[in-house]
Amino acid sequence: MPAKPTPKNAKKAAPKNAAPKNTAPKKAAPKKAAPKKAAPKKAAPQKASSAPAKPAAGAGSRQKPWKLKTPPGTSEFLAFEDPQATPPALVVQVGKTELRYHLRCVDDLLAMLLAHGDWMPLGGADEQKPALEGSVEAWARSETNPVKGWYGLKKGLRGRFGVYVPPVLEALGLVELEHLPKNNRVRARE
Repeated sequence: MPAKPTPKNAKKAAPKNAAPKNTAPKKAAPKKAAPKKAAPKKAAPQKASSAPAKPAAGAGSRQKPWKLKTPPGTSEFLAFEDPQATPPALVVQVGKTELRYHLRCVDDLLAMLLAHGDWMPLGGADEQKPALEGSVEAWARSETNPVKGWYGLKKGLRGRFGVYVPPVLEALGLVELEHLPKNNRVRARE
């Protein structure tokens, strides 16, 4: 006897000797990791001001030192000329720490920047760390500069020339200086 025709949607009966189907609910697929959020957009880099720097507060003397900021604007410091020192010095006071550089560094740095003719990285680094090649800091340590070596006068505190001296030149209206969070540059004003 032939089997009865069944509608196409009807379920077929399982054979008697077949194993029962697993009727446990299916496990949920593992969740995919949430997509990573995009990193916050960085602010567009600031351009160096082409306008003359604001005149520094103070007269550049011990009694009325210049009140300046580091190029990124994160720290304040005082600077003044001490022409009576031996050798004459540009004195930088950072908190209780006093750094001294040959006073001629102002004129020498300006002359070097004029000869260079373009932007130059500051490359500020402590004395114990190497200076970025081709930077103001490297020049201030070089045997080929006018003082034939370090402009810094106090052993152990001879570095950071690229951090503290260019703001003095900017305050005097001699250079343009970038004021970015990192990797600032300087060039002579024409």
